[in-house]
Amino acid sequence: MLEKKIEDKSARIAVTGLGYVGLPLAVAFARAGYRVFGLDVQKKKADAVNRGESYIGDISSEDVAAFVKSGQLTASSDFSLLEQADCVSICVPTPIDKNKVPDTSYISNVSDIVRKYMKKQQLVVLESTTYPGTTEEVVLPILARDGKKVGHDFFLAFSPERIDPGNRLYGFSKVPRVVGGVTGRCTAIAASLYEHVVPSVFRVDSPKVAEMSKLLENIFRIVNISMINEMALLCDRMGIDIWQVVDAASSKPYGFMPFYPGPGLGGHCIPVDPFYLSWKAKEYDFYTRFIDLAGEINDMMPHFVVTKVGYALNTVGKSLKNSKILVIGVAYKRDIDDIRESPALSVIQILQKKMAKVTLCDPYVPSVTIGNRAYTSHRAVTEKLVASADAVLILTDHSAVDYNLIGRHADIIVDTRNAMHGIRKRKVYKL
Repeated sequence: MLEKKIEDKSARIAVTGLGYVGLPLAVAFARAGYRVFGLDVQKKKADAVNRGESYIGDISSEDVAAFVKSGQLTASSDFSLLEQADCVSICVPTPIDKNKVPDTSYISNVSDIVRKYMKKQQLVVLESTTYPGTTEEVVLPILARDGKKVGHDFFLAFSPERIDPGNRLYGFSKVPRVVGGVTGRCTAIAASLYEHVVPSVFRVDSPKVAEMSKLLENIFRIVNISMINEMALLCDRMGIDIWQVVDAASSKPYGFMPFYPGPGLGGHCIPVDPFYLSWKAKEYDFYTRFIDLAGEINDMMPHFVVTKVGYALNTVGKSLKNSKILVIGVAYKRDIDDIRESPALSVIQILQKKMAKVTLCDPYVPSVTIGNRAYTSHRAVTEKLVASADAVLILTDHSAVDYNLIGRHADIIVDTRNAMHGIRKRKVYKL
């Protein structure tokens, strides 16, 4: 029985998609004592894993190398290895297009491959964040196409990933997981697997509940972040320091949770996931006004930041056109190399259109292409680099950046992250 294999760890695990979600999951299963196959269409990722190299900041190459050497972890672009697996985790992208319409083609494609190599009594768990109904409306019909019966011939569940890149306090093995299966036995089997790699599993009645729970987590954040960004826009007009306002409100020991403004939203979840629900809700003749409004406010922030830079330059008789702007930080948040949906990309694209001359400094992102231009990033600020800029724009508050040096040598500083707090005030224009 599959349950016995999971318990004695003789079950073989296949993880499809070796990105920010899949690689940590594969390593976690290997650490728990399972033999793991990591599968990815990008051969370079599989080759890197087999060399013992990690390309994900939260996963050390030492760990990858140790598990590869022990034989517990192997990677490949050959998806026929799926027929050797007892459990399959699907960790593929679920992007949205420019109209915020979900693209589930990656899920459909890998589900069809899983079906092709599926063996009897195999567990399939979808981890990719998506709209409620995807597991049963997209994955299940594909896996059952050959007449196999869910809950008997194979088992299907949804367990949303909870990866927060760069979070040292709540790494993969410290965060509980939600599991919802198509049948009761599907839930039980999936939960029994995840109980070996996380501290606890919260079982729910269906995949839809699990899918919705993931979206609720991120909708809670996008709505609150958009609210504080709107407050920041108002405080800017009123001449009030929004950062002091948040700190003051945070002194209340109950009924308040601090959120902070910024140049926009970034990362693999918050700017994207809520709009899966917004799209799906229309099928039920329902309009998610909070989500849509939050999206509008946060989409405004990069434009506001550029306007702020233009205003700061105007105070010294300069325009954005041909001004040298040193951008600090391209990653979507501090101390990581992840640029997915980073607001810095939008800000820089707007600066490009305004014909500003942009230079980048990010200790974690060595190079990046934005629009049709490739940038090589400076890894550290220097007196010469800062002094040569007409304005320094702080978009990501990496802790390795010398903000004291920036304070001493920059003519103008536009700070969207409160990184200059307590350092120097005279030339700083805050969000």
